[in-house]
Amino acid sequence: MISYIKGTIEAKSSNYVVIENQSIGYKIYMTDTALQSLEEGKQAKIHTYMKVSEDDISLYGFLTSEEKAMFELLISVGGIGAKSAIKILSSIEPSCFALAVITDDLATLKKLPGVGIKSAQRIILELKDKIKTENTVDNKVVETRIKNNENLQDAIDALQVLGYNKKSIEIAFEKEKVDSLSTEDLIRLGLKNLSR
Repeated sequence: MISYIKGTIEAKSSNYVVIENQSIGYKIYMTDTALQSLEEGKQAKIHTYMKVSEDDISLYGFLTSEEKAMFELLISVGGIGAKSAIKILSSIEPSCFALAVITDDLATLKKLPGVGIKSAQRIILELKDKIKTENTVDNKVVETRIKNNENLQDAIDALQVLGYNKKSIEIAFEKEKVDSLSTEDLIRLGLKNLSR
């Protein structure tokens, strides 16, 4: 599998880019948000997912590993293909999507392209099951703090959906004042600290 491609953006279309690397042009399907931030003639690093089927081999690209992780989770849901997952991620940030899944927010999920009530319910059911509980921090103070703060617990769950392990997430919040922050603000803060 191709993990990422680094090269020059040779062309842009409404739903893909062509990036040149060592005289080979790779056609990579991407979200609207990612496409808007790329410029022709500029260098870029694109994380990729290769989809192979009987009649097609396609590359899907992402500017961050978090967006790629969310794409991989989405296509693991029954009935959601790669193109549908790209459309969904074009309409919502990965952190907001994760928050909607963790908080059973059917209203937000139903607004996404190609997602009806049944699909939204399936997304919540299948993706919440994939949140893995990994090693917990031994620090009892941190554990108590999380247990007593529902927003913080929801943020940690959402960040785990994005592929971060629980211990790293808890360390990212260790020195932060989190008591008055909303779940969405906590997710943003966690992503900022984890990407350092």
